[in-house]
Amino acid sequence: MSVLRAIEQKIEALVEGVFGRAFRTSVQPVELARKLAKEMDDHRTVSVSRVYVPNEYTVFLSPHDRRQFQAYEDSLKLELQEYLAEHARREGYVMLSPPAVLLATDDDLGLGVFGIATRMVQRGRRAGPDAPASRQTGATMVYRPGADAPEPVAEGDAHVEREVVALTIDGERHEIDKRVVVLGRGQDCDIQLADPNVSRRHAELRQDDTAYWLVDLGSTNGMEVNGRRLRQAKLEDGDRITLGSTEMVFERELP
Repeated sequence: MSVLRAIEQKIEALVEGVFGRAFRTSVQPVELARKLAKEMDDHRTVSVSRVYVPNEYTVFLSPHDRRQFQAYEDSLKLELQEYLAEHARREGYVMLSPPAVLLATDDDLGLGVFGIATRMVQRGRRAGPDAPASRQTGATMVYRPGADAPEPVAEGDAHVEREVVALTIDGERHEIDKRVVVLGRGQDCDIQLADPNVSRRHAELRQDDTAYWLVDLGSTNGMEVNGRRLRQAKLEDGDRITLGSTEMVFERELP
């Protein structure tokens, strides 16, 4: 068994039993470990003779996720730091000091969403004559459940902003808070449309990583996006959608 896998199993063990049940929809500790390693890889600095990586990692969590970690937060941080140190050793990276993992709460983050900010921090003696100076190594990256690609947040922001996605139908705004939203006339639809020209399950709004798609579910009268009749369409902010006789507007914005 590899050393990294052994460390992953130790992190997983922290949430077995009562904690394991709590994390079915929350941030998973092993997911944090893997994304922290990804941030290390993504923020490499190549010098004359070494490859430097950040040595400080701040993880921004929603209030709910942070509370779930409260009982064993110190142990979790130590395990994550050990995971990063082992990852750096295996890849041949150099850090200005042993890795430090910090946890912070951000009220704008939803359940299961987290951000990671990295820094190179000079502590004590320099690692070498070509070692980079202390600096922020990149923007905060936001990870959402089921999404492999993170979303950057501009440097200097005081907090991680939450994206707002909505459909406005006949003047009524419906915020989208699920990865798949079914639209149609049926009572089991997430957004029910009182339109006889709309099928019972007419279309789905699907989140695919950072993109949103509208997909026709084989409806009788089809769908239009910006006046074009389509079976599926990648949506952008302000797109106008017609299902049956019902018109709606797709909105995507940061508060």
